[in-house]
Amino acid sequence: MPTWTDVVAIGASLPQVQESTSYRTPALKVAGKLLARLRAESDGGLVVMCDLDEKAALLAQGAPFYTTPHYDGHGSILVDLENVDVTQLTELLQDAWRIKAPAKLRKQFDQI
Repeated sequence: MPTWTDVVAIGASLPQVQESTSYRTPALKVAGKLLARLRAESDGGLVVMCDLDEKAALLAQGAPFYTTPHYDGHGSILVDLENVDVTQLTELLQDAWRIKAPAKLRKQFDQI
């Protein structure tokens, strides 16, 4: 079961990801843009940025992915940290980074 500490460690493996806050909760950002944040309103809940097509595919899989009416139509997926595996979480955070990182940074990262 991954924890916020694991989320931070995965984020630290991506270029220019910084620990921050969002809505008074711990968060990860790249270039000031939100990648993920811990949900204070849900124990073990994590918000991860994604595109709407990916969100639909993840929701079709069911647990550990879910949404609430507040997040419907928004480019983010809710993740139950107690039921996600580290590989899935890593892929989600890498995808979020690719969506939110500036194009120049993505290009540099792809050349590594």
